[in-house]
Amino acid sequence: MTQAQIGVTGLAVMGANLARNLARHGHVVAVHNRSLSRTTKLVEEHGDEGTFLACETPEEFVAALERPRRVLIMVKAGAPTDAVIEEFAPLLEPGDMLVDGGNAHFLDTRRREAALRERGIHFVGTGVSGGEEGALLGPSIMPGGSKESYAALGPLLEDISAKVDGVPCCTHIGPDGAGHFVKMVHNGIEYADMQLIAEAYDLLRHGTGLDPARLADVFDEWNRGELSSYLIEITAEVLRQVDASTGRPLVDVIADRAEQKGTGRWTVQIALDLGVPVSGIAEAVFARSVSGHVELREAARGLPGPSGVTDKALGEEFVEDVRRALYASKIIAYAQGFDQIRAGSAEYGWDVDPGALATIWRGGCIIRAVFLDRIREAYEEETPPVTLLTAPLFVEALGLAQDSWRRVVAKAAELGIPVPGFSTALAYYDSLRAERLPAALIQGQRDFFGAHTYRRTDREGSFHTLWSGDRSEVGA
Repeated sequence: MTQAQIGVTGLAVMGANLARNLARHGHVVAVHNRSLSRTTKLVEEHGDEGTFLACETPEEFVAALERPRRVLIMVKAGAPTDAVIEEFAPLLEPGDMLVDGGNAHFLDTRRREAALRERGIHFVGTGVSGGEEGALLGPSIMPGGSKESYAALGPLLEDISAKVDGVPCCTHIGPDGAGHFVKMVHNGIEYADMQLIAEAYDLLRHGTGLDPARLADVFDEWNRGELSSYLIEITAEVLRQVDASTGRPLVDVIADRAEQKGTGRWTVQIALDLGVPVSGIAEAVFARSVSGHVELREAARGLPGPSGVTDKALGEEFVEDVRRALYASKIIAYAQGFDQIRAGSAEYGWDVDPGALATIWRGGCIIRAVFLDRIREAYEEETPPVTLLTAPLFVEALGLAQDSWRRVVAKAAELGIPVPGFSTALAYYDSLRAERLPAALIQGQRDFFGAHTYRRTDREGSFHTLWSGDRSEVGA
């Protein structure tokens, strides 16, 4: 009897496409879904792509798998994932693997991994990026879990992942929740990247009067240089699309309310817990939130602003300024994301390799970009940088871009065009390079109203000024 190397339960589009990808690569795949109709449909429509073993019950599904069993769960995060685990775990044996390929919160993954480890079952929280197309044609894959589980599971995942220069876009990230943590931050960077591109579009559209078709050409041109990336590529495609029913640019017909599924918000929440500033990602999350507050925006529409918005005198020089400002701001967003990954790795003892992440994000995933090669090179140096901003390649790039960056932020303020991503990225850059920050005043205020103490620049220790007394200083 033929046995499957891996099984996929949960056959919505992502699960079905991953199953097809595995089958296309010559692996025998057991497939299962709570509703049998989806299982039947997959085999009927795509059975010629490889060998599928259609299973009606969990018991039949588990019995169809070779040992150690590899079960890939592709259902909604949260309670549905827990329900599937409770259904399948009793059917498994020590050494078997449950692989969660959804966008689970990494703390849930840590909880599940610890509980299943006690039963001898490997739980592998796995980030999968690339959307529906990536799942079928080759995603970027970020598996966590034990080294033992990766030894048995990794070759299959590497086989179906995207490849760049022959290198699989898949690697073992680290123990327990490391894979889902890294995928969460990946998505946070994605939020920031998309917001910055949207701001570049807005600046050019309303700051120069260029129409979407012309802007599509601009983004196409940018995609041939240092900004080359999947998101820049699809931006040009979206801007070029004409709505069939109205004849207008599709971007003018789409409601300007950006939705979100939660991973960007999680990134910001966890960054706050870790004490890591990810201001670019936070602004991107808040920008989506603002866009969705329709009543608030309608109520505020009459607020006074600049006399005019469009300044058609702005020409090619401004377009180049925006390009440079976009590149600089993207560097900030990625640097903040990698800083958060480093902090999370230290907090939870994961030993995540940032250079390996830059390598596997070069293909398959949504944030794939040419400049990830530069990030990989920076982390492969004998002494990796504390932050990507101090890597020589990025010091040079930021130095070349900063004048344009400042002009763009200033012009946006003058024209009343909101650029929270560009402006917060520049503020973060200036904050890091400042010799002194006004935090000294804040600490003085805190000591005044709450006796929270402060440190001095000229000697060790903590101190408090007797503000309500004779204002002498005492040690704390």
